[in-house]
Amino acid sequence: MLTEPRTRNAPLTQEALASLVERGEVDTVVVAFTDMQGRLMGKRVDAEYFIDTSSHGESTEGCNYLLTVDMEMDPVPGYEMASWERGYGDFDMQPDFATLRRVPWLEATAMVLCDVGWHDGKPVRPSPRQVLRGQVERARKLGFEPMFGSELEFYLLKETYAEAFEKHYRDLTPSVPYNLDYHILATTYSEPFVRAVRKGMKAAGIGIESSKGEAWPGQQEINFRFSDALTMADNHVVYKNGIKEMAHQQGCSVTFMAKPDHTWIGSSCHIHSSLWKDGSNTFDGESETFRHYLAGQIACMSELAIFVAPNINSYKRYAALSWAPVNVVWGRDNRTTGFRLVGHGPSLHVENRFPGGDMNAYLTYAAVVGAGLYGIEHELLLAPEFKGNGYVATGVPRMPRALYEAIRELESSRAAVEIFGQDVVDHYLNAARVEQETYDSVVHPWDRERYLERS
Repeated sequence: MLTEPRTRNAPLTQEALASLVERGEVDTVVVAFTDMQGRLMGKRVDAEYFIDTSSHGESTEGCNYLLTVDMEMDPVPGYEMASWERGYGDFDMQPDFATLRRVPWLEATAMVLCDVGWHDGKPVRPSPRQVLRGQVERARKLGFEPMFGSELEFYLLKETYAEAFEKHYRDLTPSVPYNLDYHILATTYSEPFVRAVRKGMKAAGIGIESSKGEAWPGQQEINFRFSDALTMADNHVVYKNGIKEMAHQQGCSVTFMAKPDHTWIGSSCHIHSSLWKDGSNTFDGESETFRHYLAGQIACMSELAIFVAPNINSYKRYAALSWAPVNVVWGRDNRTTGFRLVGHGPSLHVENRFPGGDMNAYLTYAAVVGAGLYGIEHELLLAPEFKGNGYVATGVPRMPRALYEAIRELESSRAAVEIFGQDVVDHYLNAARVEQETYDSVVHPWDRERYLERS
């Protein structure tokens, strides 16, 4: 990580967009927000119409069921904000023009990300971007600016998405048939595609650091320059959507599943974070702020696991000696611990190694910021550094091993309600319960009872 953060800077202004539209270089604007699963949802709007309406403050409307559906886009019961009984009305997609950008890999296309609000102007609080906004506002009231970076891993596969579907997502073919961790030659085989992704994201206003091979055949990682939390989360979702579009165009596919195959190493999304004040990193010198912040993450991580590991598959990644942590301990430059202290002096920051590639950036960042601020506000004491193999640590907190354990943790968490509010907690508890109940009814309904008996 660099010692100087990127500041929030719109890659494309409204005036510049109007000029591009007038010259015929842009004819489509993707107007989108992020759903619970981290996917972009929205509409493709005629560029001239978008300029005309947005200049008068008009919003694009979307059905409010979009924040109450499962992965298959089926509406599910139990949500306060939307239901069949309430008629599944609309909410407003309110453009944040600081996110306006060209989409270089799509012809004549720009994109703007949105917050979602009700027709009376009030925000839809459980919406992922709003959840993160709430935690950033909490931090700013305390005088801090949360700075973040994501290390998002994925598998590059030779099958197209249609071919993978026809194969029921089984026996898929990694782009390279052997472990390519840090291998220059091995990553050269996929460099035409990965280079196109790096260039495309940079042209879309996302600062690039590097790309590298990861610890299994076909596994890759592209890293971006760190910035304020909301900008980094926005960049994260644009990248995640964009690389899938580019893979489709190139006749291949990528997956960010935490554990695509039980024999493969899981894909992580390590989160690097620090708190800045007046242009300086407050963690410098392992300050009291740093110690309380890390103590808060340690104290709250298992209770907030649903916001970090939202799916059944997420928990299959947590396995000993797999590069994915299992115990909630911290160490200096120790990849066996859940929290790894990285950097020195003004570049000192915390790497949270628990999130997988399937996480929703807004929700995970919000959990990290919220837990850290909880530690600061309650002046929590930091446990001693763990030295050695974190996988064999005993007598320490551990991450839930399955989604139903994470559900129980959140159900009894007072910290989560204090951080997010009861409405947000209830919303994502319902999503997790639906995920668990679906798995229980379709796959192994007896697994849960056997697990609970052993717990």
